Amino acid sequence: MSRKPFEQLNFADDGMFQTVMKNPEASAELVERLLGVRVKGVKYPKLEKKIAPYYATKGVRLDVYLKDVDKIIDVELQTYEMDALGKRTRYYQSMVDIDSLMKGEDYSELKDSYILFICTFDPFHDEKKEPCGLYRYTFRNVCEENSLVNLDDKCLKVVYNASAYEKAEDPKVRALLRFIQTNEPGEDPFAKQLEDFVVKARANEKFKREYLAMNLHDRDMMKIGEREGIEMGRQEKALETARSFLAMNSLTPEQIAQGTGLSLDKVLELQKELAAERAAPAN
Repeated sequence: MSRKPFEQLNFADDGMFQTVMKNPEASAELVERLLGVRVKGVKYPKLEKKIAPYYATKGVRLDVYLKDVDKIIDVELQTYEMDALGKRTRYYQSMVDIDSLMKGEDYSELKDSYILFICTFDPFHDEKKEPCGLYRYTFRNVCEENSLVNLDDKCLKVVYNASAYEKAEDPKVRALLRFIQTNEPGEDPFAKQLEDFVVKARANEKFKREYLAMNLHDRDMMKIGEREGIEMGRQEKALETARSFLAMNSLTPEQIAQGTGLSLDKVLELQKELAAERAAPAN
C-alpha cells in the first residue's frame, strides 16, 4: 500500500494519527468521548523489552498505548479492510496483559483494559455479507446461558464505524467521527483543535523526516517481499521440474541438479521421497 505525500496527510492517516495522539490532552478527550470513561492522567508506557519483539514478529504495532491511573487503553485507527478483526483485538489484549504482568503486577492488580478500534468503514457484515450498519459495536464477555452474568474480567472492546457517524446519538461522538471520516472539523471545538495539530505537524521538519524515513523503510520491505516471493516461485518451479524428471527416470540426479539449479542433495532427497510414495500401499 503506497503512502500519501507528506503534505496531504490528514488526521486519520497512518503516522499523523499517532503523532497527534502524543498530545495527552487530545488523547484524553478522544478516549473520553468514544469510551465514556473519565481519564485522570495520560502516560505513554514503553513495552517490556521481552514483549516488544513479538509485535514486530506478528506484524502488529500498537497505534496509541495509553495508561491511566486505573486503566490501560489501546487505541487503533484503521482506514482499510483487514482480516480477523476479532482475533486482532484478542491478540492486542493478550499483549497488553502480558506486558503488565511482566512489569510485576499480580493478576488481581491488572488494570481495567480497553481496546478501542476506530474504522473508517463498517468492519462487520451479516450472513448475506451486507454491512451491519451500526456506528458502534461494544463487546464484553458474558455468559451464554444467562446474559445477565458478566465474567467481570475488566476488559472492554469497542469498535467504531466512522462511516456511520450520522447515526451517533451523542453530538460530540458524531462530530468526532465525522471529522475522522470526512476530515471536516465543522463547528466542533475539539475537531478544530485536532485539525490545528495536524497543520502544525505538517510544518514539523522532524516529523517529516521520520515519516519519509518510514516510507522508505516500508518500500524496502515491500521490495524484499517481492524478491522473496519471486525466489520462492522459482524454487517451487525447480522442485516441480525435478520431480517430473525423476518420475520419467530419463536423467541422472546430477543432470537434474545441473538443469534445475537445485543442489544434488536436494535432488537425491526428492528421489527418496518419490520412491517412498511409489512403495506405499494404495488405499
